[in-house]
Amino acid sequence: MASSIRTQFEIPGKMKTWSLSLIGIGLVALVIGLATKGLSSDEHEQAHFWGTLMYNTIFWTMICNASMFFICATTLAMGGWEQTFRRVCEAISTMVPIFGSITFVVLLYVVLGNKHHIYHWLDSDAVANDSLLKGKSGFLNPKFFIIWTTLTLGFWSLLGWRMRQLGNEADEPMDAEQGASFIWRGTIRAALFIVWFALTVGSTVPWLWMMSIDAHWYSTMYSWYTFASSFVSGMSLIALWVIYLKNKGYLELTNQEHLQDLGKFMFAFSIFWTYLWFAQYMLIWYANIPEETVYFKHRVQGPYKGIFFLNLIINFVCPILILMKRSAKRNYTLMTFMAVLILFGHWIDFYQMVMGSLSKEHVTLGWLDFGILSLFVGMMIYFVGKSLASKPLVQKHHPFIKESVIHVV
Repeated sequence: MASSIRTQFEIPGKMKTWSLSLIGIGLVALVIGLATKGLSSDEHEQAHFWGTLMYNTIFWTMICNASMFFICATTLAMGGWEQTFRRVCEAISTMVPIFGSITFVVLLYVVLGNKHHIYHWLDSDAVANDSLLKGKSGFLNPKFFIIWTTLTLGFWSLLGWRMRQLGNEADEPMDAEQGASFIWRGTIRAALFIVWFALTVGSTVPWLWMMSIDAHWYSTMYSWYTFASSFVSGMSLIALWVIYLKNKGYLELTNQEHLQDLGKFMFAFSIFWTYLWFAQYMLIWYANIPEETVYFKHRVQGPYKGIFFLNLIINFVCPILILMKRSAKRNYTLMTFMAVLILFGHWIDFYQMVMGSLSKEHVTLGWLDFGILSLFVGMMIYFVGKSLASKPLVQKHHPFIKESVIHVV
């Protein structure tokens, strides 16, 4: 490996300025929102404020956790192609404990504060008089919710930290025996993370955190739908950071071959998300059962109609038209545009999943939503930048680094 390779990231002044400015704007929006809505005596205003925090915290926690899922999935597949930019994925995953802590506080306040206008199953009188809610009370109750949320966020953070700690060993030379041990331990840790990821993101967490807002409605495809949305957003976030670092003269060993593979993930999982979107919607539309269609009624025919179909245009039509060509996935400008668009599109998707259930009569999208969004974007830029600067950008002694350097697609 050439000695001229820039392996130490230095945070540019503009990045720090932009990130702190976005955080400042977000904090102002948070304080104003708390004063005017969060502490209001009007339950609808409270639902607007806490719902906005909920979908933002959940969205950003899950897409940052998707970076660690990507690392673990490629580790289990013995894939080495991503090694030249693996530190980018690791840096993004360091946000899970930070965003996860905020998610935990918000959800804890909602549950312990008995905000039954957000989670109807918190109302004990309603549960006692509703056979459906009573039937779900075994898992839709504060104790189960808090315990499972604590375990979920705790193990996401712990297992992700263990993977990053193991990755630090690749900064030092290792012989064949040490390399074999490194790969084996990485495989074990990645497997543990994947299993926990499947038990949480792949099933219980989306049900508890978001689907239970509509406690009478359920979909067996909801967790897969949420996973697809968060994973394609996570891949888009990785692509954005890779392109940014490339434009700044870093990641010299990462080239258009790697960028094309990232583009393939963005394209493929946009199609996968669309498949789940169509399958969930089509089956409910075709069956036309009232207790199922109630979820889509106001989203398709009511005030959320525009957002519902804009969601489909951004997250399906644009990716399939733009990212299908090989040349598009190798174009920095197009990839940047699509990564930002996909992130925005799935942020809108999480918005309609949460706020479409909390505010069925009117769309609330406005200054508070974009203010809180700027807070999370600013925090992500600031802390990911710090993480990237804390260690070499390339694990130059990783056993698979050569595979990544010569990667061709």
